[in-house]
Amino acid sequence: MTKKKVLTELDEFSHSDLAITRESLYGTIAEPVYSGITSLFRRAYRKDLSGADVAVVGIPYDLSVSNRPGARFGPRAIRSASTQLSWGKAWGWGSDPFDKLAVVDWGDCVFDPGRSDRIPEEIEKQISAIVEQDVATLCLGGDHFITYPVLKAYAKKYPDIALIHFDAHCDTWRDEEGRVDHGTMFFHAAQEGIIDPSHSVQVGIRTHNKETHGFTVLSADIVRQQGITETIASILQVVGDRPCYLTFDIDCLDPAYAPGTGTPVVGGLSTAEALEILRGIAGVNLIGMDVVEVSPTYDVGEITSLAAATIAQNLLCLFAVKSSMSV
Repeated sequence: MTKKKVLTELDEFSHSDLAITRESLYGTIAEPVYSGITSLFRRAYRKDLSGADVAVVGIPYDLSVSNRPGARFGPRAIRSASTQLSWGKAWGWGSDPFDKLAVVDWGDCVFDPGRSDRIPEEIEKQISAIVEQDVATLCLGGDHFITYPVLKAYAKKYPDIALIHFDAHCDTWRDEEGRVDHGTMFFHAAQEGIIDPSHSVQVGIRTHNKETHGFTVLSADIVRQQGITETIASILQVVGDRPCYLTFDIDCLDPAYAPGTGTPVVGGLSTAEALEILRGIAGVNLIGMDVVEVSPTYDVGEITSLAAATIAQNLLCLFAVKSSMSV
C-alpha cells in the first residue's frame, strides 16, 4: 500500500476541520483545540475502511446502567476532549501512534432506542462488519455492557479471547441468561466461551464478589501493595501471547481523577498509575479495545473525558507496538 503525504508540524494551523478534509490517514497536525469538527484525535471521519488499521466507533448506549445514566453522551465528550491531545507525540511513549497506524473515526453505531431488545444484536452486527475487514476497533462507550456484543463480534474470528479488564467492578456477578446488565456481561462471556478466564485479568477492582469464575483479580489494594512493576508482570504472565481484548471502565480510576461516571467507587487507581500500567504491558497481542462509562453530566472541568481520551491514546500506542511486532 502506498502511503499518501503525511502532514508534518510545518503544516501546523494551516488546515481546519481535518475530520473531513484530511487526505492521509497517517500523521498528526494541529488545529486549534477550541474549534473544528471533533472526531477522535482529528482522524478522518469515514465509513470506508480501505487502508485502515483501526476504526474508532462510538457506542452511545446506557440502557443497562444500575446507577446514574448519561454514558450515552460519553463518545461525544471523549472526542471533544481528545482535541487537547491532537498535536504531538504521546507522553511516555516518545512516538506518535498515527505515524504507524492508519486510524479512521467511523462514527457511532446506530440503533433504535425504542427497540431496546434488538440493540445488542445491532451492535454486534456493526462491529462484526468492521472486524471482518481485518480492521480493529477502538470503541467509546456508552455503559460497560457494550463490551459484550463487541466481544461476541470478535469471537467469530478469535476463539478463547484473553480479557484485560480495568474496572472498579468485577462485572461477573451471576445472572439469568438473556438479561442486559452492565454488571454481569463478563459472567455471560465466560460461560459462553467467548473469553478465557484462565488467561484474563481484572485490574483495580474494589467491589466484592465471592466468585472469581477463574479470572485473576488484581484489586486496587493489591496493585498498591505489590506496586506497578509487579502488577505489570502479573498481567503479562496471565495473558501470555493470547489474542487479547482490553476494556477500560473509567471508574477504575478514583473519583478524584474521574468523577464523571455512573457508578464511582472511592479508593481507585490514579490516572498516572493506570497509564504506567498500560505502557508497561506493551507487546501484548492486542486485537481490540474500548473505553467506557464516561458520563459527562457528572464531570468537572472535563477531567474525566480528558482521562478517557488519554487512555484511548495510550491504547492506540499499545496497538501500534503490537502492529510493529507483527510486521
